[in-house]
Amino acid sequence: MRVLLAATVIAALVTPAVTTTALAQQKHMQEYGEADKDKTASEKAVDKAASDAYQRSLGSIPDKGPQDPWGTVRSNDGPKPAPTKTAKTKTKTGGADAKPQ
Repeated sequence: MRVLLAATVIAALVTPAVTTTALAQQKHMQEYGEADKDKTASEKAVDKAASDAYQRSLGSIPDKGPQDPWGTVRSNDGPKPAPTKTAKTKTKTGGADAKPQ
């Protein structure tokens, strides 16, 4: 009896995997470089209607202009950056005033 029960459980676990694999192999997937199928007239009409609706929806979006997302966080009266000091550099030349080392 246990053997029959074990065989039934194993068969139940294996069957969905086999049927799923078989169904997946039957469906044709378009491969890279394969030519597209020609669309029917109704599919072309649906695509054109969707494209037209998209273009109309783009026209109804108002132009907001540039936005500053941190504008409410920053204050205009903040500390000014400190002026940078220019460093004076001395250059040694090989003139008559140069001392040998």
